Amino acid sequence: MPGEKQTAVKYYVGVDVGSASVRAALVDGFGMVVAHAEQPIQVWEPQPDHYEQSSADIWAACCSVTKEVVRGVDASQIRGLGFDATCSLVVVDKQFQPLAVNSEGQNHRNVIMWMDHRAASQVEHINATQHRVLNYVGGAMSVEMQPPKLLWIKENLPESWEKVGFFFDLPDFLSWKATGVTARSLCTVVCKWTYTSDRGWDDSFWKMIGLEDLVKDKYEKIGNHVLSPGEAVGKGLTPDAARDLGLPEGIAVAASLIDAHAGGLGVIGADVKGHNLPCENQPITSRVAMICGTSSCHMGVSETPIFVPGVWGPYFSAMVPGLWLNEGGQSATGKLIDHVVRGHVAFPELEAKAAASAHSIYTYLNSHLDLIKKSLPVGFLTVDLHVWPDFHGNRSPLTDLTLKGMVVGLTLSRGLDELALIYLATIQAIALGTRHILEAMQAAGHDITTLFLCGGLSKNPLFVQMHADITGKPVVLSKEVESVLVGAAILGACASGDFASIQEAMAKMGKIGRVVQPNHEHKRFYDKKYEVFLKLVEHQREYRSIMSSL
Repeated sequence: MPGEKQTAVKYYVGVDVGSASVRAALVDGFGMVVAHAEQPIQVWEPQPDHYEQSSADIWAACCSVTKEVVRGVDASQIRGLGFDATCSLVVVDKQFQPLAVNSEGQNHRNVIMWMDHRAASQVEHINATQHRVLNYVGGAMSVEMQPPKLLWIKENLPESWEKVGFFFDLPDFLSWKATGVTARSLCTVVCKWTYTSDRGWDDSFWKMIGLEDLVKDKYEKIGNHVLSPGEAVGKGLTPDAARDLGLPEGIAVAASLIDAHAGGLGVIGADVKGHNLPCENQPITSRVAMICGTSSCHMGVSETPIFVPGVWGPYFSAMVPGLWLNEGGQSATGKLIDHVVRGHVAFPELEAKAAASAHSIYTYLNSHLDLIKKSLPVGFLTVDLHVWPDFHGNRSPLTDLTLKGMVVGLTLSRGLDELALIYLATIQAIALGTRHILEAMQAAGHDITTLFLCGGLSKNPLFVQMHADITGKPVVLSKEVESVLVGAAILGACASGDFASIQEAMAKMGKIGRVVQPNHEHKRFYDKKYEVFLKLVEHQREYRSIMSSL
């Protein structure tokens, strides 16, 4: 109304560090992304299964994208900053300078990425202890968690080990860079380091696996001050960090989250009224948030702890305060689809035709499948083509990093039709893997009715429809495709004090867009595909058993 005093819009900055890029968003109090920026970051692969990054490169990218999204905005309207990142391991010395995680002594390469599998023998040693902390990671620790990586450094890089001042999970490194405070997030230490919210660190575990050095200094190197996600860290942004990021000094900085957990936060609490979904008027424990990017994570919450064999958790308050979290996952999903498509002999033809039609390669492949399906539903084209998707091992529910990918039903054909079919079969295999995880969670006591998808793969309509059809559950897509960034901004909003709780911020800032229903007429076909899917891993284990007798 004319003459009426308008309240200034409040903004929050969310920064998300993914596997290959850093993104930032300026988000308002209703969860709308007002500005967005992205910058690639470097990945080194010095040998198979070794993936490294640079914390300096990552921080520089964080600063660049943050400056970009706040350019031209009144600084007084920016209320808080939240970070999320992959659960990669950052190593620095006592002066917080980067330390090499490689035998070449390249100190700038001081990050062991989450997907690095160099510590296979170390995780085997840890799992052989059958220590009680393993009950909280599905019964077996993953090579993607931090204890095996720490043990690998101690055994293989003694010089770096002696010089270490601090080991950070990447989300905690970012909050330290912003505030100068070495506090860790409950999310990272519980999910990736074996900390528990009631008992803290378990001395006997670290001593049993050969890392008693960490106990001696009262866990200073890995964190002895733990904050809940969204809690304000220290006195907010330091002068140096404020200058680097282009933000006002002293604004609230939140205790961070792992990237998948931020995505869960951005979607799982959304109001679903009026969409005729089975989870309406039900607690959020009936929902699973699926964050689909390079890899996929399946986040389900419960009011009491549920122990699911082969699924990480239960973790208390690691994502939603007061609720227990179980986290299933697939180590390679977007990465697998890229690998299969780009490695096919017909890829140059696909690339040329997609460019000529001004479409992405995946939009073009989806259209091509519609052309070749004739009268069949698209999914039925793979009646004789089946994929087992564990090209990078199985995270859940089999927890076997030695499993390999499989394709059954190949012919001598090498054209675009065959590329489209193997692409479709790969997407179906990923969805069948999701069904495998959900069934394990449900068998243990979860009651799941609805999937909430976010992340890059949720932009692919074929990927979404296959997940609805194969799991038999409706799929909810968020209004903002950048749900992970909204989740990071929710953290900043909580740290600012503008919301009383994470739950309140989730309900206000998480909005749903489209709902994709399963086609129940296709149920019998996908039930049969699932039978074949489970047979594939049986056969793999059988032939490996035969060959191991040599």
